[in-house]
Amino acid sequence: MSRVSTAEPPRRVLIVEDSAVLRHLLMRVVAGDPRLELAEAVETAEEALRLVPRLRPDVISMDICLPGMDGLEATRQIMAHFPTPIVIVSDTLGGQATHVSMNALRSGALAVLEKPQGLSGAAGVAVAQGIATQLYIMSQVPVIRRRLMKVDPFRHKGMWTRPLAIHPRILALAASTGGPTAFARVLGDLPADFGLPVVLVQHMGAAFMEGFAQWLDQQVALPVMLARHGMALEEGRVLVAPGNQHMSVGTRGEVVLHDGPPVQGQRPSADVLFSSVAQVFGADALGVLLTGMGEDGVDGLGRIRARGGYTIAEDRSTAVIHGMPGAAERAGAACISLPVHEIAPHILRIMAGSPLPSEGPSNP
Repeated sequence: MSRVSTAEPPRRVLIVEDSAVLRHLLMRVVAGDPRLELAEAVETAEEALRLVPRLRPDVISMDICLPGMDGLEATRQIMAHFPTPIVIVSDTLGGQATHVSMNALRSGALAVLEKPQGLSGAAGVAVAQGIATQLYIMSQVPVIRRRLMKVDPFRHKGMWTRPLAIHPRILALAASTGGPTAFARVLGDLPADFGLPVVLVQHMGAAFMEGFAQWLDQQVALPVMLARHGMALEEGRVLVAPGNQHMSVGTRGEVVLHDGPPVQGQRPSADVLFSSVAQVFGADALGVLLTGMGEDGVDGLGRIRARGGYTIAEDRSTAVIHGMPGAAERAGAACISLPVHEIAPHILRIMAGSPLPSEGPSNP
């Protein structure tokens, strides 16, 4: 009698890379991980577009600079017609490549990784494992396109819906996978004269952080810049944690950057930022945890709430990955869960001192 295997089949990867050297490096990455299987490796976006409907890969590794159609347009086309998880594997040299990578995230790609320069030695093994793990994780993200549904954000059982006495003095946000688009939506819905300093953590490769800050600055009315150690918090300015450094807020209203060990596997860490905000601002803090994998930010968000601050988690209905905000909900760290398009209006109602709707029935 034959035995039916219950092992999960490997996730099929389509590689789109015009450099023969890098294409073969990525093929080695896929071949070396039992969780992955190579569906095909091609040189152009046009080839990829022809193959996606037939191969139906679980995930795509996409270069940006390609002959003919570039990776940005290919991402748009794939997401419009055959939605598939896409990971950008891009060069980090030059601001233009970084800017295009940010637009690829906005177009539907899930993550941006740095191209490997080689796979030899311990460093090369770590790079290969990192790329393979990202491809495997992203291959499981549902990316079926859908219109955002208007939902009543005040029907979440067990969530606060009316702050007792909130006079916020800072807004802190954090996200991982799917964060760039979520940040652009939340911050883009805030006015240019927004009256709070804003600090944020985005999980992303260090080489891309400056480009991310520049891209976000172009998407929103508020000025956005990469934070520097000792920089003062200013109303209406957004400071982004730089890559590979933790960011905290100091007791004199300044940015503190440090090289402590990773927290929840992350540096910068949302937990580090949120915890410092809770300690310095207490009940005068607003904390927002957006889309992302893992549980970074959950503990820190809980600290803000425990000190009397107000905390928001992105609702499952709009989060690309509901891992971080979902964990915050389960831990009781979030006062309320809202779809991404309702977060900024909710913050503005708090700022205006407007009464918030009381909790509706828990049934749909």
